[in-house]
Amino acid sequence: MTAEPLEIYLEEGDLERGLRDDVRAGLSAGSKWLPPKWFYDARGSELFEEITRLPEYYPTRAERAVLAAHAPDIAALTGAKTLIELGSGSSEKTRLLLDAFTRRGGLGTFVPLDVSVSALRGSTAQIAADYPRLRVRGIVGDFTRQLDRLPTGGRRLVVFLGGTIGNLLPAERGDFLTAMRAALEVGDWLLLGTDLVKDPSVIVPAYDDAAGVTAEFNRNVLHVINRELGADFDPAAFAHVAVWDPEHEWIEMRLRATRPMSVRVLGLTVDFAAGEDLRTEVSAKFRPEGIAAELATAGFAAAEFWTDPDALFGVTLARAR
Repeated sequence: MTAEPLEIYLEEGDLERGLRDDVRAGLSAGSKWLPPKWFYDARGSELFEEITRLPEYYPTRAERAVLAAHAPDIAALTGAKTLIELGSGSSEKTRLLLDAFTRRGGLGTFVPLDVSVSALRGSTAQIAADYPRLRVRGIVGDFTRQLDRLPTGGRRLVVFLGGTIGNLLPAERGDFLTAMRAALEVGDWLLLGTDLVKDPSVIVPAYDDAAGVTAEFNRNVLHVINRELGADFDPAAFAHVAVWDPEHEWIEMRLRATRPMSVRVLGLTVDFAAGEDLRTEVSAKFRPEGIAAELATAGFAAAEFWTDPDALFGVTLARAR
């Protein structure tokens, strides 16, 4: 079966407006920031795929181990007819779930949602070719804004993997989970991947690898802003920094100005002092009881919680109540 035409709810103009709004707000703030979603142009996506293969970067391997071990349990417990993946990318890990559902039978539709038309077009075509009995409906959208566009009907399982929820600040997480619950019916399921709190000596190198790939990935956001908004950042003048925040139990990626400079963008002059930081990512780490509590507040009941053998990464299966 061929993939259906993409359902597009996010246009290039929407992305450009979003980038402009975020850059204007973040670079005008007292403590400068940019959201991590702007890392991911074609080059940024390539760099992130490289990061997932680095020896220091444990989350992808650990989450894959959980899914490899428990995909049959997920298929059996949920009996889902429709599987929806948020921020799908290549849907590589999701194939473990698709294989388990295929063996069990009953899954009829796979719905990947991503902001990238090109990435989604390629991945949906490949999934449709590899799973010919599956209906594949790709949705171009932002999972923080287009949850109301998810298909209805049948028993649904929404999959949100990679620890991406950790990139949202606590209030944003609450809003997202509440909107997620509003988009589902009682009895629908959510599968959530979360990186777990552990010794910072394990966490920090995952965001500051010896080969410098993460540093290049971090600076890529400046290349994106230069190209898309005509800014004049000198990416080489910013050092990559990864800092563990023990109070909030998250890691921050920052770009640190190595010299005083002024940057022109969107008609603004943005001054950086030597040593000044620009925060580009927060990646929260979680405890099992905290995950369950946040889900409960949003209207979900955690049914299962699994980790890899080293307890580095957690996957929660929760049901809308």
